[in-house]
Amino acid sequence: MSKATASRALSRAELVAPATATRVRAAAEELGFVRNRAASHLARGRTGIVALVVPTLENTFFTPIIAGAQARAEAADLQLTVAVHPIAAEAELAGLTRLATQVDGLVLVAPRGPDALVRTVGDLVPTVLVDREIAGMESIVADTATAFGALADHLVTAGHRSVVYLGGPDGSWQDGQRAAAIAAATEGRAELHRLGPFPATFAAGTGAVDDVLASGATAAIPYATSVGLGLVFALRARGVASPGEVLVSAERLVADAIGTGDVPAIDVDGEEVGREAMAALVEAMAGRAEPGSEARQRRLRVSLYWPAPATA
Repeated sequence: MSKATASRALSRAELVAPATATRVRAAAEELGFVRNRAASHLARGRTGIVALVVPTLENTFFTPIIAGAQARAEAADLQLTVAVHPIAAEAELAGLTRLATQVDGLVLVAPRGPDALVRTVGDLVPTVLVDREIAGMESIVADTATAFGALADHLVTAGHRSVVYLGGPDGSWQDGQRAAAIAAATEGRAELHRLGPFPATFAAGTGAVDDVLASGATAAIPYATSVGLGLVFALRARGVASPGEVLVSAERLVADAIGTGDVPAIDVDGEEVGREAMAALVEAMAGRAEPGSEARQRRLRVSLYWPAPATA
């Protein structure tokens, strides 16, 4: 049996006779042979590595996205690496270009820079955006804007006449989407205060407590769960219960864990976002898109939990 036949039996078993493939696998197992995946990818002109780029590691929202992307990458026999770049300034292009030469594709999560800058990065290798939409680029977005708008509507309907939104980082596309949805839901119905921009951290929430209380708002919608947690902690330290004088929205599991499970909650399936983004990247790398077809921009539904009213 030739080396080429043995190689095909291990890497593309469908190209050889079933009996031959069985014989080769048995021999490989007996010899303790382990296929070198990197070498296999290099033989096809690929590295077998893809990169997921996040703007920061401070925001825990990105953690499940990474987990979902990694699971889908492994299913495609790819190695995932994670890099941190806000993609907010041209000064980052050198590092991103260097990264692009070492991988087969990129998933860019919440890039903060102008469209032209993000397109420049996307032109380096097959690229999929997460939580950002740019014409001509493939993207997967968690539709949090719709959920935030629905949450604001619920709050006003429940009687809140003053709402505060603690906005996200400067340059965040999702922050703009969420702020616009909240403004539309409260317009002419309630007073809206906007604070920020804030990094998605616990400390940002604790630091915002004075401004939240000064606003007179009875409901707060934080851009990120960590900001909401910090605000709840600071409110309790001031003797302000939540819910109570100020109701603070949070992810449902987090709200339940800290004993505020009767507040409205927005839940994003981050792992689904990561899986779908990586699946889209695998397709893009395989060149499966029809020539001349438009890049797909998908929005994934986000769940809104609204507690049932207490019964006597």
